[in-house]
Amino acid sequence: MTSERTRRRMIDRLRENGIRDERVLAAMYEIPRHVFVDPALSSRAYDDTSLPLGHGQTISQPWTVARMSELLLADGRQPQKVLEIGTGCGYQTAVLARLIREVYSVERIGALLDRARMNLRTVKLVTPRLVHSDGRLGLIEAAPFDSILMAAAAPALSEELINQLAPGGRMVLPIGNEQEQYLWVVDKTAHGVNRTRYDAVKFVPLLPGKS
Repeated sequence: MTSERTRRRMIDRLRENGIRDERVLAAMYEIPRHVFVDPALSSRAYDDTSLPLGHGQTISQPWTVARMSELLLADGRQPQKVLEIGTGCGYQTAVLARLIREVYSVERIGALLDRARMNLRTVKLVTPRLVHSDGRLGLIEAAPFDSILMAAAAPALSEELINQLAPGGRMVLPIGNEQEQYLWVVDKTAHGVNRTRYDAVKFVPLLPGKS
């Protein structure tokens, strides 16, 4: 279950399903996904499926993590500072930390944030800065960010978050409702904001407040 062969099969499956960025594939090969899932579900850790984390949250399927990371880096981008909204168990955070020098991540559920900290320590990643906060507000005290990645579905694009993007910055996020969601790439240019719709996805909703 935790073997190199099992992880390699996950990477081969991601390639077969269209992931092309070798930086992303290498990062996901290096991160042991079984550390981030509930021990009772560890036998399914490398399946291409989302898994429950408790608190009404999930760890995204590997393809979704890879696709969002790939879109963040597409078009020759090499961001230096990223904000993740929705830390969850810390798996996407760990992948980002392999790709981007400075990672901030906010999570509204305190118990999940504690779990993410423990998981990241287990895989010897201590550089991401984790914050217990309402993700809808971003993280104004650390803005601007070269990139923002949102791991929960918003009903619409937030001006609050656009304002926290640096000029030339990019945001990757799911937008939609429980019935229909798509990944969007939002680029902040000198002339305004460009929005491009990509794949259909399924995320938990972006909720207000913190607990």
